[in-house]
Amino acid sequence: MSLRDDQLAILKVAGKDFDYYNIANLDGIDHLPYSLKVLVENLVRNIDGANITDEHVKTLLDWDPNAEPSHEIQFTPSRVIMQDFTGVPCIVDLATMRDAVKDLGGDPEVINPQVQSDMVIDHSVQIDKYGIANAVQENMDIEYQRNGERYQFLRWGQQAFKNFRVVPPGTGIIHQVNIEYLAKVVMSKTEANGNTLAYLDSCVGTDSHTTTENGLGVLGWGVGGIEAEAAMLGQPISMLVPRVVGFKLTGSIPEGVTATDVVLTITDMLRKHGVVGKFVEFYGEGIASVPLANRATIGNMGPEFGSTCGIFPIDNVTLDYLRLTGRSKEQVALVEAYAKANKLWGDASDPDYVEPQYSEYEELDLGTVVPSIAGPKRPQDRILLSEAKEMFEKTAPAYETEKTVKDPVAVSTDFRGDFNIENGDVAIASITSCTNTSNPSVMIAAGLIARNAHAKGLKPKPWVKTSLAPGSQVVADYLKAAGLQDDLDALGYQLVGFGCATCIGNSGPLLPEISEAINTNDLTVTAVLSGNRNFEGRISPDVKMNYLASPPLVIAYALAGTMDFDFETQPLGADADGNDVYLKDIWPTNSEVAAVVDGTVSREMFLKDYASVFDGDHRWKGLDVPEGELFAWNDKSTYVRKQTFFDGMKATPDPVADIHGARVLALLGDSVTTDHISPAGAFKASSPAGKYLTERGVEPKNFNSYGSRRGNHEIMVRGTFGNIRLRNQLLASVGEQVTSGGFTYDFLAKKPTTIFEASRDYIDNKVPLVVLAGKEYGTGSSRDWAAKGTVMLGVKAVITESFERIHRSNLIGMGVLPLQFPAGESYESLGLNGTETYDIAGVEKLNEGATPKTVHVTATHEDGSKTEFDAVVRIDTPGEADYYRNGGILQYVLRNLMK
Repeated sequence: MSLRDDQLAILKVAGKDFDYYNIANLDGIDHLPYSLKVLVENLVRNIDGANITDEHVKTLLDWDPNAEPSHEIQFTPSRVIMQDFTGVPCIVDLATMRDAVKDLGGDPEVINPQVQSDMVIDHSVQIDKYGIANAVQENMDIEYQRNGERYQFLRWGQQAFKNFRVVPPGTGIIHQVNIEYLAKVVMSKTEANGNTLAYLDSCVGTDSHTTTENGLGVLGWGVGGIEAEAAMLGQPISMLVPRVVGFKLTGSIPEGVTATDVVLTITDMLRKHGVVGKFVEFYGEGIASVPLANRATIGNMGPEFGSTCGIFPIDNVTLDYLRLTGRSKEQVALVEAYAKANKLWGDASDPDYVEPQYSEYEELDLGTVVPSIAGPKRPQDRILLSEAKEMFEKTAPAYETEKTVKDPVAVSTDFRGDFNIENGDVAIASITSCTNTSNPSVMIAAGLIARNAHAKGLKPKPWVKTSLAPGSQVVADYLKAAGLQDDLDALGYQLVGFGCATCIGNSGPLLPEISEAINTNDLTVTAVLSGNRNFEGRISPDVKMNYLASPPLVIAYALAGTMDFDFETQPLGADADGNDVYLKDIWPTNSEVAAVVDGTVSREMFLKDYASVFDGDHRWKGLDVPEGELFAWNDKSTYVRKQTFFDGMKATPDPVADIHGARVLALLGDSVTTDHISPAGAFKASSPAGKYLTERGVEPKNFNSYGSRRGNHEIMVRGTFGNIRLRNQLLASVGEQVTSGGFTYDFLAKKPTTIFEASRDYIDNKVPLVVLAGKEYGTGSSRDWAAKGTVMLGVKAVITESFERIHRSNLIGMGVLPLQFPAGESYESLGLNGTETYDIAGVEKLNEGATPKTVHVTATHEDGSKTEFDAVVRIDTPGEADYYRNGGILQYVLRNLMK
C-alpha cells in the first residue's frame, strides 16, 4: 500500500459523492504554504512507485523554508493551455511526431494529448484599422486573409487529436478566457470504476503570463512550447521544490490609484528583492479586500517579478468570482468543500486558519501606492507619475543620434489632418493586453475618463494611434451597457479586436506620413500601453521608447500627446469656455468607478458570451479543413511546414559528445530577452526571412509577423537573433561597426554578414557554435523558438552569467547545453571577446548516467594563448539530463511512447 491508496477518501458535496486524495491529515501539512500544499496533492495523486514515490511526498512535507532548493519532484499539470503564436508549433510538432512514429513502424494514433489541452487564438489580430466604427470587423477580415493556412491547420488538429479544443479568433485573450471559463479550480473526472474523482486544477501554458490563473488559486506558470508538448503527452515536469516568498498585503487602494499602479509597485519591489526561480504567495487578512480581477492582474505580472508564480489561496473572493463568471452552483460548492476539506482554504479570519511559514517575506500597505508608469524598456523600471516628465527628459537623450532632428516636423495626412510632431510625442496610446483590459475597475475608469474628457471637448492629439483591444467580449458588453463605449468612440478608442495586439507587437502600421517623418528625421517617439511588456523593438519598429500605464492613464497620455508632460502643472486642453482642464478634473473617484462596475458587470454577460465559446463565427466555420490522422503537408505553404527535428532519428540516441573547435556566433550583454533572440513582430524585405518569402512570391505587405509564421521553421531560423535592437558586440571585437539587428562576423569567410548566413557557412563546414552573454539571459516570454532557432543555427552551447528559468529549460529541451561562467566571472573579466575558438570537455560524463557540476572550457585566442575556466552545467535535474542525452525532450518522449 502506498500513500496514494491510504489517502483516497470520499467527499460529500450537495448529496453527491466524490473520490479525492485527502492531504489534510498528513504530518507537516499545516505549516506549508498554499502553493506547496497544491504540490503535495499533485504528488499523492500521481504516485506510481517510479517517477513519484511516497518518499517524494514525505520530503515535501518536511520542507525547510530556509533551505536552498535541492529536492527534485515531478509536477503533473491537470491541463495545458496555449495561444496561437506558441501553440501552432506545438501542434506542428505533434503532427510531425505522428509522421515520425509511422516512419519508425508504429501507430500514429499513439500521439495524442493525454490531458485536456486548449488553444485560444488571440495573438494574430493586428491593428490595421483604428479610429473607425467597424475597425474590429475589418481587422478580423484581414486576420483571416493573413492566417487562413494556420487556421485551417488548427481546425484539422481540433478534429484529429483527442483532448484538444480550440477557442477561435475574436473571443478574447488566452488568460482571460482561462480564468473566466476554462479554469475549474477543482476538476472532476469519471474513473474506470465508475466513481467521480475530484482533484485540483493546475495548468501550465505556452505563454509566460499563464500565471494570471494564480489569482484564482490555480497553480501554474508559463513553460516553453517544448515543455508544454511533453506535458500534453503525459510527461511530468521535473522541478526543484522552490523557496516560497510570502507577500503580505494590508490596507486598501487610495483615491486616484489603480490596480495597474499596484502591480507596477509589486513588480518593482519583487525585482529588487530577487525572486527568480521562487514561488511568490500572497497572504494575510488584507487579501480578502483584493478583488479577484486585481488578484489576476497581480498574478499576471509574475514573469515581470521574475518568479515562477504569484499565487493567492482559495477563499470567498474566489467563490464570488466563480459565481459572477457563470460557473454552476455545483461547481462552486465543490470548490468550497474541497478547499476546506484539504486545508487549502485561505481565509485568514477563519478560526481554523494556520499562517504558513515562508522562506522570505515582503509586505505592502496598499494605502502607500501612488500612480506609476514603467519604462522606457523594462516592466520593472517603475516611474512615479509625478516624476515622469523629469525622468523622460533625463532618459530621452540616450535614444537620440546625430541624425535626430530637434525641431518640430510638419506632417500632412488625409486621416488626421495637418500637424507637427517632435521628439517625445506619443505615437501609440493603446489599451491592450490581459494585464488590464479585463479588470473592470480600470476599464470602467478609462471609460469614465473618456466620458469626462468628451464632455469638456478634449480629444487625443492627431498623431496618436488610439486603440481598444479588450481581453474579453464581456468588457465590450459592460462598456456598452454603461454607455461608456460611445465616449470612448468619440476619443478614437473604437474596438479594434479581442487579442493581445499592441503588447505582442501587433500594433499595426502608423500612418505612412507619420512613419516617414519619424524615420527620415530619426525622431524619438513613444508608445504608452496598458500591457505588461515594453521591451525594445517590441511595440513598433518606429517607436524607440515604450511605457506601461493603466488604461485611464493611456487615455490621459493620448490627450497630452507627449511623454514630456507633467499632469499636475500642465493642462490637457481647454473646455468650451476656455478654462484649462487638468487630469484631476476628469479623473473619476474610486466610488464612482465602483458604482458603475456594480451596476453593469453581470453573471448573465459571462453566460451569454461563453455559451458557444468553441464554435467560432462564419469565418471560422467556413474554413476548408483537411481530414485524416496524418496532416497533408503542403510544400508550397509559407505558414505551416513539416518540422525537421525528427529527420533521421534513430530508436536509440547516439552518445553525447564534447564540443571541439567551436566559434562564437554572438557576443551579447545583460538582459537579452527572448524577444531579442526570437522576435515576434514585423520584419523587412531585406532580412533573411524577408528574402525567403520574396523568393517565393510573397509581397512585403503580406509578410505578416514572425509570431504568425511560427509553424514554418524556415522563417523562424532566419529570424533567430534578428531583433532590430540586438547588438552583437562580436562585430566590435573584430573592428567592425556594431550594426543593430541580426548581424555577426563569419570567421570562415572573414567578413561581416547576417547571423543566419554565417550559421549556414559554419554548418556546411561542420564548425559548432556557441553564444556568450551576460546576466538574465532569456528573460521575457516563454518563447520556444528562441531555443528551437538557436539549435537550428548550429549552436551547441550558450555560456552566460545567469539564465531566466524558462529559456534555460527550453535550451535543454532542444539539446543545447546551458553553461554559466564561474561565480563572479564574465567573458569581460576572463578577457574573452568572441574571437577565440572554444573546446568544452567533460560533457561526455553525461553518458555515464551522471550530470557533471562543471565542464572544462578552453578558449584559444588568435595568438595561440589560452584562457581556461570551469563552467557550471545548468542541467538542474535528472529529468533534464535525460532530455539532453536524447537530443531534446520531444525525442525523449517519442522514444518512450514507441516503447
